[in-house]
Amino acid sequence: MKLTRRLIPDIDILQTFECAARHGSFTQAARELNLTQSAVSRQMSELEGQIGVLLFERVRQRVVLCEAGQKFLPEVRRLLGLTEETMLRAMAASQSGSSLSIATLPTFGSRWLMPRLPDFLSRHPEITLSVASRSQPFDFEEEPFDLAIHYGQPVWAHATCTYLCSELIVPVGSPGLCASNPVALPSDLAASAPLLHLSTRPKAWASWFETAGADVSSPYKGHRFEHFSMVIEAALAGLGFALLPRYLIEHELETGRLQVMFDQPLQTENSYYLVVPDHRRENPLAQIFFTWIADQVNDPKTEAQVIR
Repeated sequence: MKLTRRLIPDIDILQTFECAARHGSFTQAARELNLTQSAVSRQMSELEGQIGVLLFERVRQRVVLCEAGQKFLPEVRRLLGLTEETMLRAMAASQSGSSLSIATLPTFGSRWLMPRLPDFLSRHPEITLSVASRSQPFDFEEEPFDLAIHYGQPVWAHATCTYLCSELIVPVGSPGLCASNPVALPSDLAASAPLLHLSTRPKAWASWFETAGADVSSPYKGHRFEHFSMVIEAALAGLGFALLPRYLIEHELETGRLQVMFDQPLQTENSYYLVVPDHRRENPLAQIFFTWIADQVNDPKTEAQVIR
């Protein structure tokens, strides 16, 4: 990517802008940054000249962000944060033999991947991991991860998606909810207690009832939550019946904190994929990780495996 150098601001000037905007004062920004007040003022004038708009209004002894400055500030903070993260990642990589940065779905990462990573690290102690959560596809050019774990269709710009596994979801409830709302038929689930929905999968219950042969007039009613982790906690609290992947609730099923209401799993229309950016396709660490995680999702010793 060819960059226009005149459009690239000095990182020190961006730091000064963020500091001045935070304090609402060139003088306080100068104290924090160990600069003179005139140096801060000069840098802000230089930045305004480069952009072509006023960023601050001078009001008595303070400076106040103009509308353009208010729009600019979040982007500057994001850029500064990304710059710091990039440097920390580079420093960590320089201090370890091999490093692998992974983007994973939030609940998948915390509930399924994390408990299994000790096994990966015991097999490959020379590898240092950096794991972050991402819910949606992103640009690998802007976020330099080595790989990502993706749920959906095998479509990702400038990257290769390799199939990992499909997903099975089952209806579950807490013991207390099951005791106070006994069900004999799948259709009873919708009639006896609220249904818990994942907001990004609004048709899941309707699909499950259809597969189970249950005629339900209102499969879309109930409480909605943004993440699976929220749905799991809501189910544990007895707020209603939930449709959840077995692999996310292994511990709850094993300890009896959640119960499968009907062992009639529904395979979802999407699947899990390991995504590697095209410019890192030959990364041997990504290949090592794929081999390991593929073995994990198909481990016959795991009752609550992702794929059957």
